[in-house]
Amino acid sequence: MLKLPDFSSAAVLVVGDLMLDRYWHGATSRISPEAPVPVVKVEESEERAGGAGNVALNIAHLGGHTTLLGVTGEDEAGQLLKRQCEKFKVKCEFISFSDFTTITKLRVISRHQQLLRLDFEDHNYNYDDKVLSAEFERIIQSSLTDKNVIVLSDYAKGTLSQTQTLIQLANKQNMRVVIDPKGSSFEPYRGAYLLTPNLSEFEQIVGPCLNDEILIEKGQKLRQDLDLNALLITRSEQGMTLITESGSHHFPTHAQEVYDVTGAGDTVIAVLALALAAEMDLVDAVKLANIAAGIAVSKLGTATVSLLELQLAVRDIKPVETGIVDEQILADLVSECQLHGEKVIMTNGCFDILHAGHVGYLEQAKTLGDRLIVAVNDDDSIKRLKGEERPVNTMSRRMTVLAGLSCVDWVVGFYEDTPTRLICHLKPDVLVKGGDNDPAKIPGGDCVRDNGGEVLVMDYLDNCSTTGLIRTIRETDKGNQ
Repeated sequence: MLKLPDFSSAAVLVVGDLMLDRYWHGATSRISPEAPVPVVKVEESEERAGGAGNVALNIAHLGGHTTLLGVTGEDEAGQLLKRQCEKFKVKCEFISFSDFTTITKLRVISRHQQLLRLDFEDHNYNYDDKVLSAEFERIIQSSLTDKNVIVLSDYAKGTLSQTQTLIQLANKQNMRVVIDPKGSSFEPYRGAYLLTPNLSEFEQIVGPCLNDEILIEKGQKLRQDLDLNALLITRSEQGMTLITESGSHHFPTHAQEVYDVTGAGDTVIAVLALALAAEMDLVDAVKLANIAAGIAVSKLGTATVSLLELQLAVRDIKPVETGIVDEQILADLVSECQLHGEKVIMTNGCFDILHAGHVGYLEQAKTLGDRLIVAVNDDDSIKRLKGEERPVNTMSRRMTVLAGLSCVDWVVGFYEDTPTRLICHLKPDVLVKGGDNDPAKIPGGDCVRDNGGEVLVMDYLDNCSTTGLIRTIRETDKGNQ
């Protein structure tokens, strides 16, 4: 199962073209008498960070740490952009110029459809790019301990005119550079760790790719020519293709419904970079980015993906492992389920001969929550508790039978006389025991209560017990002799 890393321990430096995305929303009910265009009555407006800012916000919304470096004007749009980013704990290292216009894109939306986009930018402005490279060098030299991944978000607006300088500075510090490229040449990106072009951008460089074989062949040649560690080609409804020195991997799309592709590339590179910074291997990082892209295209505009959305999407791709599990694996599964708001129930026992009383009890326990753990005594502890003639069935057989019950999610063994240590490790939401147990004295109960959980006692079915069954079987055998 694909497991999300701890994003809170990861940090990424994002450098690139900064822009403010404005949205005007309103109803459309008539055509203008002045021209054959719809009239939109603007009822709501909003601002979002676009370009490199959207990459940084995607990282921040997933719990990662990020610093954002780029160029803005000393204008209202630049101030709004900075506030939008800082609101979500993005550290803004903006270089502002009084005679520069912050890039702004205004979209007019009606009935969830984009009718018009207006761009405000200064194409003729030339700033001293050495200022940005100097600031970049200062940041990476002062952040060696926590920023080993750098994103260059290139929208061909001029901020990354010295890309090769930035790559070389990063490589000297052993920092991986991940780039969302633009333009008719990828030569400026030579020596980067990873490029993430879409299929159109890729074919603009290498020519048409009529099938996967040609795409991989041309991708491998481009990777080698540019001295890249890897190349990730995003292919819209066809998913993604990762090309590395060892070969290629294809990842089918996870998009259920494509609503708006705006900013999807930002989400891909943000999740990819953050996963790498959290020490995820490249293939798994791409799997995660692919899942995130499926979420992003289902939203309107430059939207971010939350940690909970990503967790739920990962769960949908591959169901949670069930059955007989190792204790450490189970601890991770329990934590993941609890993060998704699921209630975990736990009980324990010998379960030497499974009978109707056990089944009814376990089915009743499952109704208390979403997941049921059954912890099983090992053979030696049963001998100590029940005597040398027990257990009748080995631990392996007992666990196999329990795992076959539809109401049981996980079966785990323990080797002490009581499951206290195991319960304290797993931290279930509810601990259940059957019979006439005193809730205050149930092993592990204090740990559950201290963690905010409950300890409950339920009744077994009358006239059902393993000891009684064994006695009946033995008396029947004697009678048949």
